[in-house]
Amino acid sequence: MALVALLSNPRSTGNKSLLPDVRSFCAEHADIFHYEVEQVDQIAKALKTIARVKPKVIVINGGDGTVQAALTELHQGGHFGDNPPPVAVLPNGKTNLIALDLGASGTALSALKNILDIARSDDLDSHIVVRQMIALSSGANDKPVLGMFLGGAGLAEFILYCRHKIYPLGLPNGLSHVLAGIAGFMSLLLKAPFKFLPRRSQPLRISLIRNGEVQGNYALLVVTTLEKLLLAGKSGSWYSSGDRLKFFAVDQNPGVVMRMIWAVIFGRMGKEKVDGVHIEQGDEIRIDGDHSNVILDGEIFEANTDSPIILRSTAPVPFLKIAA
Repeated sequence: MALVALLSNPRSTGNKSLLPDVRSFCAEHADIFHYEVEQVDQIAKALKTIARVKPKVIVINGGDGTVQAALTELHQGGHFGDNPPPVAVLPNGKTNLIALDLGASGTALSALKNILDIARSDDLDSHIVVRQMIALSSGANDKPVLGMFLGGAGLAEFILYCRHKIYPLGLPNGLSHVLAGIAGFMSLLLKAPFKFLPRRSQPLRISLIRNGEVQGNYALLVVTTLEKLLLAGKSGSWYSSGDRLKFFAVDQNPGVVMRMIWAVIFGRMGKEKVDGVHIEQGDEIRIDGDHSNVILDGEIFEANTDSPIILRSTAPVPFLKIAA
């Protein structure tokens, strides 16, 4: 029996420099079982093998796409029956939203060391937290895909612009996001299409079960089950409800975007209403659009009028929070 099972993707950007140190660390600690995959379709076999060593914790070391695929297989593949072990995520992607939500900080190797210490201690239960995940269904999916952060509308175009135009420049992540943000705001202001700027988002119709419908063009669309969100923070009425899917959208209007930024800077987001900013919760969310991109933890899906995207929350699943 291994205390920790580590699932790594050597092809993720962060692992190009990190993985040799991770391999050395695992070789020095017999209570870590390390399995490497290079393709998403290898994850099912990896988790089937990992289940045989009965780890106390599963750690995912890869980019957003690896995390999304591993979570989907872990909770739909049946490899651990009804009691899968808690999952920890190393801060190794471009955005690291899930890792940050679970308290990971510093380098991926330091986080792995902390996880091993927790697994060795008698205090494991105090580090286990439960989260709902987003189950995404569409006409193209045979089964739901699981994740914890969905970006759509202008945010999806921002992510794709970063991925294809900015990240290849080799700049630090923070600077890359700032440059992409400036380009996105220029696209919003200029309105006319320019190849060197992110594509403007297409109109979307979003239906929230119990809470009605919103429709329009959005500069920002987020659906998440994370406790921490980049813009809204953990504050205000957004977190007071017992509903699980958190919905956040900002109209595609420069004035509204500036009001949203102003509210974030002064800590008012989620505490008071901002015109053009939609903050809701729902049991189920339906997204219709005309070839509009949404991105769930790194994987791209397309919303169409005849093939809408349906989002539902899962039952609570266990994760390992590094910070107690």
